[in-house]
Amino acid sequence: MTSGKVVAAAGHGDLRTLEALLSEGADANEQDEQGWTPLNWAAGRGDLEAVELLLAHGADVALAGRDRRTPLMIARAASRREVAAVLAGAEKRAGTWVDPRDSRPFCRAYYLRDLRRFAGWSESRLDRQEPAAAEAHASEPRLADDEIVYLHQDLTVTRSMWHGEDVLRDRRTPEWERFCARELEFAVPEDCD
Repeated sequence: MTSGKVVAAAGHGDLRTLEALLSEGADANEQDEQGWTPLNWAAGRGDLEAVELLLAHGADVALAGRDRRTPLMIARAASRREVAAVLAGAEKRAGTWVDPRDSRPFCRAYYLRDLRRFAGWSESRLDRQEPAAAEAHASEPRLADDEIVYLHQDLTVTRSMWHGEDVLRDRRTPEWERFCARELEFAVPEDCD
């Protein structure tokens, strides 16, 4: 790694040198030949102390290298959850945070029998169609309990992993939301990207 001293200290996890350089006024946003900042390096290493130190000295959480990844993206990709949480908070304070759940669709597979435990369950593809279409589907055999279905982040249920394709349930009620959260333990992970 050929770069400036601040990037090198963060990249090698040399907290003492990093702290000394920043205290002397070194640039916390220095970039190496790939555009990575000390914060990118510390995030990838999962070095929480270095991340907090860099943020305290004005490191820009929105700066991305040539790969267009921010420090938060790097921390998530490296499964550095504690560092990712700190960086997400810093991005929120800076007004640059984008919830990955808004841009990346998420679904989770379940056996249909698990969803049928919901007291208000009905496979509403019949309920929401025109009467003629509902009649055409009325003769279809009942789906098996061990069939895999997909619960999507908007709490719709489909037979396909693709949102909106072969919908079984599209009604969202407070009771359904509670059932999904409590009984199915369904939650869209913040780091789903």
